[in-house]
Amino acid sequence: MQHDDDHHHDHDHDHEHDNRFSEMQARVRALETVLTQKGLIDPAAIDAIVETYETKIGPRNGVRVVAKAWTEPDFAEWLKRDATAAIASLGYTGRQGEHMRAVFNTSDTHNLIVCTLCSCYPWTVLGLPPVWYKAPPYRARAVIDPRGVLAEFGVTLPETMKIRVWDSTAELRYLVIPERPDGTEDLDAAQLADLVTRDAMIGTGLARLPEMAR
Repeated sequence: MQHDDDHHHDHDHDHEHDNRFSEMQARVRALETVLTQKGLIDPAAIDAIVETYETKIGPRNGVRVVAKAWTEPDFAEWLKRDATAAIASLGYTGRQGEHMRAVFNTSDTHNLIVCTLCSCYPWTVLGLPPVWYKAPPYRARAVIDPRGVLAEFGVTLPETMKIRVWDSTAELRYLVIPERPDGTEDLDAAQLADLVTRDAMIGTGLARLPEMAR
């Protein structure tokens, strides 16, 4: 099922996992409140920890997947064929047995991930979902106006480039493999990993150029 630029929608949701997550969030927030009131923790410190998990520690598995795909054609082919198995070979598997699909950006197609009904997210490779991923404006507008949403993220694509929007579900979650930047032929997998951002693996960003990595 596709609309606007190209929207893939196969929602068959089991929201139990989201309910569990919401309960856990509520417990965490209650604990944070108590600890903050007692003067034992600084809310800014918690924000820093969450931000680290969202942008650095969490996505590092996905970063390794992308760097391996960029440097090993056989692994890239395996990712295209069976992303769940290819990603599991690196030790990253879904907690609820959800499947993974890797979608590859090319010179004429850009992929964007959304979950229109909730916030299904590839935890195993990206860690915590960012707040905006779960926000209704992103979820609705990514489908209706993906080009406009990308522009707000600072990603302006040529009008000739097709945008495909993939709708995650409880059972199937997507990982975008961004295009490898030009001028990175001499970099090894570890150096390439520095160019991969969480947003690039959701599709709201692009891989960084080597001079931007440091």
